[in-house]
Amino acid sequence: MLLCKKLFRVAALAGLVMCASGFRGCYKPVNKTGLPTHVRTVAVPAFQNQALRYRIESRFTDSVMREIIKRGKGLRVQSETKGADAVIDGTIKGFAFYGVLLDTRGRARIFEVVITAAVTVRDQVTNRVLYDNQDYVFRGEFEFTDDPRSFFNEEDPAVERLSRSFAESLVSTLVNGFGVNEEP
Repeated sequence: MLLCKKLFRVAALAGLVMCASGFRGCYKPVNKTGLPTHVRTVAVPAFQNQALRYRIESRFTDSVMREIIKRGKGLRVQSETKGADAVIDGTIKGFAFYGVLLDTRGRARIFEVVITAAVTVRDQVTNRVLYDNQDYVFRGEFEFTDDPRSFFNEEDPAVERLSRSFAESLVSTLVNGFGVNEEP
């Protein structure tokens, strides 16, 4: 009986400590972004393509929009700048790929893809630049097979992977507030 009372007291004390320590609050949903509080709608117009690579701008634009929807913590996304609180302007400045690993015949099997972009995030309400990076560089790899019968061009999937990586990095930067200009 005495042991039961001690266990009950210890359990009650542990429960009180957990409640007082804030442990119960760790499951609250997070809805604050690194953007100013008045930004609720973000416009992502089609990126510009200076790399002259087919459809690369649409892949990056779509990836950024999907990532904001996925991780934007309540932000609405649209393609039109009219009516948006903030605008993400992007330009794909460069696209290059280089052979980095050769096979036994001297042919390139693994290629490295390098994509350079410029991104500016503008607050349309206060007419300020919130974020600006004119030298976003992303790298990735793709591989060609040795067997010509099973050849599959890996360039398009590599660009898709790079566009997702770019979008994840950009949205993470905006949502977490790294490099985003503070409100006055």
